[in-house]
Amino acid sequence: MGQPHLSSHHRRTLQKILDHPVSHNIEWHDVLSLLAEVGTVDERHDGKIRLAIGSASEVIEIPVTKDLDTETVVQLRRILTQAGYGKS
Repeated sequence: MGQPHLSSHHRRTLQKILDHPVSHNIEWHDVLSLLAEVGTVDERHDGKIRLAIGSASEVIEIPVTKDLDTETVVQLRRILTQAGYGKS
Protein backbone atom coordinates (compact mmCIF):
# COMPACT_ATOMS: atom_id res chain seq x y z
CA MET A 1 0.00 0.00 0.00
CA GLY A 2 1.44 3.39 -0.99
CA GLN A 3 1.57 6.34 1.33
CA PRO A 4 -1.04 9.01 0.65
CA HIS A 5 0.01 12.47 -0.48
CA LEU A 6 0.08 14.66 2.61
CA SER A 7 -1.05 18.27 2.65
CA SER A 8 1.44 20.86 3.88
CA HIS A 9 -0.50 21.02 7.16
CA HIS A 10 -0.19 17.25 7.66
CA ARG A 11 3.50 17.33 6.69
CA ARG A 12 4.16 20.02 9.35
CA THR A 13 2.35 17.96 11.98
CA LEU A 14 4.30 14.84 11.00
CA GLN A 15 7.56 16.79 11.18
CA LYS A 16 6.72 18.01 14.70
CA ILE A 17 6.07 14.41 15.81
CA LEU A 18 9.36 13.19 14.32
CA ASP A 19 11.51 16.11 15.51
CA HIS A 20 14.09 15.68 18.29
CA PRO A 21 13.87 16.86 20.97
CA VAL A 22 10.16 16.25 21.47
CA SER A 23 8.01 19.26 20.67
CA HIS A 24 5.56 20.26 23.40
CA ASN A 25 3.22 22.24 21.19
CA ILE A 26 1.66 19.53 19.03
CA GLU A 27 -2.10 19.91 19.11
CA TRP A 28 -4.26 16.81 19.34
CA HIS A 29 -6.76 17.92 16.68
CA ASP A 30 -3.89 18.34 14.19
CA VAL A 31 -2.56 14.88 15.03
CA LEU A 32 -6.00 13.30 14.76
CA SER A 33 -6.43 14.83 11.30
CA LEU A 34 -3.03 13.44 10.21
CA LEU A 35 -3.78 9.99 11.63
CA ALA A 36 -7.14 9.82 9.86
CA GLU A 37 -5.35 10.66 6.60
CA VAL A 38 -2.64 8.00 6.89
CA GLY A 39 -4.52 5.22 8.68
CA THR A 40 -7.61 4.11 10.55
CA VAL A 41 -8.63 5.67 13.85
CA ASP A 42 -11.24 3.91 16.01
CA GLU A 43 -12.37 5.75 19.12
CA ARG A 44 -13.01 3.39 22.00
CA HIS A 45 -15.31 3.91 24.99
CA ASP A 46 -12.45 3.89 27.51
CA GLY A 47 -10.92 7.23 26.50
CA LYS A 48 -8.48 5.67 24.06
CA ILE A 49 -8.17 5.28 20.32
CA ARG A 50 -6.98 2.30 18.32
CA LEU A 51 -4.74 3.48 15.52
CA ALA A 52 -3.80 1.29 12.54
CA ILE A 53 -1.37 2.42 9.85
CA GLY A 54 -0.52 -0.33 7.41
CA SER A 55 0.42 -3.40 9.48
CA ALA A 56 1.34 -1.31 12.55
CA SER A 57 -1.23 -0.66 15.27
CA GLU A 58 -1.26 0.98 18.67
CA VAL A 59 -3.77 1.91 21.38
CA ILE A 60 -3.27 5.50 22.49
CA GLU A 61 -4.90 7.40 25.31
CA ILE A 62 -6.78 10.49 24.16
CA PRO A 63 -5.08 13.54 25.71
CA VAL A 64 -7.06 15.56 28.23
CA THR A 65 -5.32 18.77 27.13
CA LYS A 66 -5.04 20.20 23.63
CA ASP A 67 -1.30 19.49 23.41
CA LEU A 68 0.33 16.06 23.48
CA ASP A 69 2.58 14.86 26.27
CA THR A 70 6.01 13.36 25.60
CA GLU A 71 4.86 9.75 26.05
CA THR A 72 2.13 10.12 23.42
CA VAL A 73 4.52 11.78 20.96
CA VAL A 74 6.96 8.88 21.41
CA GLN A 75 4.14 6.35 20.80
CA LEU A 76 3.08 8.19 17.65
CA ARG A 77 6.66 8.49 16.44
CA ARG A 78 7.10 4.73 16.85
CA ILE A 79 3.98 3.72 14.91
CA LEU A 80 4.53 6.29 12.17
CA THR A 81 8.14 5.14 11.76
CA GLN A 82 7.04 1.48 11.62
CA ALA A 83 4.56 2.44 8.90
CA GLY A 84 7.28 4.11 6.82
CA TYR A 85 6.73 7.75 7.76
CA GLY A 86 9.94 8.11 9.77
CA LYS A 87 12.90 10.21 8.78
CA SER A 88 15.08 8.59 6.16
